[in-house]
Amino acid sequence: QPQLVESGGGLVQPGGSLRLSCAASGHTLDPYSICWFRQAPGKEREGVSCISRTDITNYGVSVKGRFTISRDRIRTSVFLQMHSLTREDTAIYYCAGREDYLSNEVPSFVPSEYHYWGQGTQVTVSS
Repeated sequence: QPQLVESGGGLVQPGGSLRLSCAASGHTLDPYSICWFRQAPGKEREGVSCISRTDITNYGVSVKGRFTISRDRIRTSVFLQMHSLTREDTAIYYCAGREDYLSNEVPSFVPSEYHYWGQGTQVTVSS
């Protein structure tokens, strides 16, 4: 089972950018759909962006056009490039994975469908 680890969070000013990374030590992420979720204090966990095994992507309405999800060439990491950050993007960001049997479906934002979760990385947007 892959042990997912997020990195790249931090403090950024409004309008700034960050790139989050998700990797699993000793595991390729090729067989998995990988999704980024986030959770702000007092709010429900929210789907941010997902990428399937065949690189089909999905974006939440609030991040579309600002965030980009991608894989590295050797498919050991998944990145979330975030631009034009606002205070509303402040949250803990989680990387989650599930086995992908090449269904060619758009990966969903249903948290219960993802079996592997990282510990999260804090993103704080503040001046």
